[in-house]
Amino acid sequence: MFWSLVAFALIQFIPTDKINQPVNSTVNFIEVKKSPSKVVGLLKNACYDCHSNETVYPKYAYIAPFSWSVKDHVNEGREHLNFSVWNTYNKDLKENMLKNAVQTLQNKSMPMPAYIVYHDEANLSEAERTVLINYFEEILKSKSY
Repeated sequence: MFWSLVAFALIQFIPTDKINQPVNSTVNFIEVKKSPSKVVGLLKNACYDCHSNETVYPKYAYIAPFSWSVKDHVNEGREHLNFSVWNTYNKDLKENMLKNAVQTLQNKSMPMPAYIVYHDEANLSEAERTVLINYFEEILKSKSY
C-alpha cells in the first residue's frame, strides 16, 4: 500500500503538456465558415475540447494517470480533425473530415460516451445531432469547404 502511494505521488511529476496553440481566426472553422451561433454552441460544447486548440481541461486532467489518457484523447482528436486549423487543410481532407463528422454523429460514436459522462453539455440530443449533420452536409453539397 505504501509503495502504491509513493508511486502515485511520483507519477504526478511526469509533465503533460496542456498548453493550447493560439487560434488564428483566419483558419478557424467557425470563423471561416461564418457558422451560425447555434452551430458554434454545439461545436464548442460537444467537439472543441478534443477537436480544436481551445481545449478546456477539467480538474481531473491534472492528475496522473488520468492526465495521460485525456491528453492522448485530445492529441488523437486533433489528429483526425482540428477545427482551429481548418483552412490549412486541403480540399480533399476537408471533404473527408466533414463526411467522417457526419458519419460519427449519425452512428453516435462522437462525442465519445466516456466524455459525455463527465460533460453533460456534450450529450447531444437527436435534434442537435441533426443540426450539425445538416450543417456539415450543406457545406459538402455546396463544395465550399
